[in-house]
Amino acid sequence: MRLTWALLLLSLPGCFSLRGPASVRGSEGGSVTVQCHYSSRWKTYNKWWCRGRRRRVCSVLVKTRGSEQEEKSGRVSIRDNQTYWSFKVTMEGLRQDDAGTYWCGIERSFTDPGVPVKLIIDPAGMVNLTSKPLDGPSDESSFGVSFGSHSRTHYLLLAFVKVPILLIVAGAVLWLKGLQRVPQE
Repeated sequence: MRLTWALLLLSLPGCFSLRGPASVRGSEGGSVTVQCHYSSRWKTYNKWWCRGRRRRVCSVLVKTRGSEQEEKSGRVSIRDNQTYWSFKVTMEGLRQDDAGTYWCGIERSFTDPGVPVKLIIDPAGMVNLTSKPLDGPSDESSFGVSFGSHSRTHYLLLAFVKVPILLIVAGAVLWLKGLQRVPQE
């Protein structure tokens, strides 16, 4: 029984792959686009964009309806690209008070996974570099650091914790099965 729970807990953080930039930057009066990527199995689920420090209590600003049709609410729009398993959120007419923590998320039963995105607003007239949203397939290197620490942490955990534990568990199971086969004299 403990082995089942251990395997379940090991699989939970990586069972749902939702990635987004750790932070984005925009200029007051301008616009910003955030692109979030998800696992293929969630392509027809509703995607959402909300604002708040914590995901469970954030206020949903806009969400899709399980299709690729763009949805708009005020200055915020969201569009899902189910071919490339990503959705992008655009905020227009940025104001200083728009700065803060937002979340890319997917509506599911029981719990909605979400990824925090920090929005930084520069005063009007400041020059800043923003990343161009990608509509097509991309490799992770084109996003550079924008995937944020959550994605890096997941891969480090996978490589240095999950894989070795799974190998140890598999080895123990094989060893125990081998002991059962040895005839006793």
